[in-house]
Amino acid sequence: MDVRLVPILITLGVSAVYSGSHSLRYYYTVVSDRAFGLPEFSSFGYVDDIQIDKYSSDIGRTEPAAQWMKENVGPEYWEKETQSRKEYEPVFKHNVKTAMDRFNQTSGTHSFQRMYGCELRDDGSIRGYDQCGYDGREFIALDTERWVYVSSVREAQISTQKWNSPEVNAPELYKNYLQNLCIEGLKRYLSYGQAELERRVHPHVRISDHQSDDATELRCQAYGFYPREIDVKWVKNGRDDVHSEAAKEILPNPDGSYQLRVTAEITPSEGDSYSCHVEHSSLKEKLIVVWPGPNKDGNNMGIIIAIDVVAVVVIAAVVGFVIYKKRNGKAYTKTASSDTASNESAVCVKA
Repeated sequence: MDVRLVPILITLGVSAVYSGSHSLRYYYTVVSDRAFGLPEFSSFGYVDDIQIDKYSSDIGRTEPAAQWMKENVGPEYWEKETQSRKEYEPVFKHNVKTAMDRFNQTSGTHSFQRMYGCELRDDGSIRGYDQCGYDGREFIALDTERWVYVSSVREAQISTQKWNSPEVNAPELYKNYLQNLCIEGLKRYLSYGQAELERRVHPHVRISDHQSDDATELRCQAYGFYPREIDVKWVKNGRDDVHSEAAKEILPNPDGSYQLRVTAEITPSEGDSYSCHVEHSSLKEKLIVVWPGPNKDGNNMGIIIAIDVVAVVVIAAVVGFVIYKKRNGKAYTKTASSDTASNESAVCVKA
């Protein structure tokens, strides 16, 4: 059973101070051995797609990863963060060993990961997520419609039973963290990094085609844009969406901007027109680039017929992708004080 996080919107009467939606996420990873040169335990915090801090068992301390965090947060904060993650470290190391036992594994390199956090939407509502994985597969996720942890594999059922039990009550602890510490921390970090987080960089768009014996592949590439969210699609005759078989994967650039290529296979008919439509928060109007028709060298640049740019600046950020895994057993809970970091989720269950 593939159980994924189904977030519920919880309206708390928070005024929408920030433009757009913003998120605070923490990623924890533990590995069973050092076969690939990875630290045994590491964690990273992100506001939107900007990394704000980092910790690893090799370094042994939490450090700022964004300049605006370094400038606005004092040494006491980083000391509290360091102690918090040092306390989590043995718990997570124990978890990966327990997971190996559950899957009847006695050797090899294995990983246990967790991602949790919260999102403040532009209408003032919030949502939260908490999901865990083992060896790159979903293990447990918090269903925030029912406020219960749900197992994705049979080996996780013992964990969900204990986490959901009245004695542990992990969903309620996380709900408290979400509605208080997490959102408070997110709003504080947004005030620190507003100049960078609110930047908008418009996409550049290039279209091309590739001819074969019986079909034409249209390619539309949007690149150099920020923030990450974007909608790119091919449209036929100005009204019909053209289906694309290829996955739309948004990729990071070294400078912190993003790129996306959308392809569509067509068989052109007389009188048909095709155009690439791009929507992004940096644009006041939809950007439409018309495909001029087959080009033997495959380098059609297209004709831009509508564009109105709001802002032009480049920023930095590469979203880390990890999902940390939790396991069964006794509850190890930790609640952060109001002046400490929001990465201290109220729930960390010890396997």
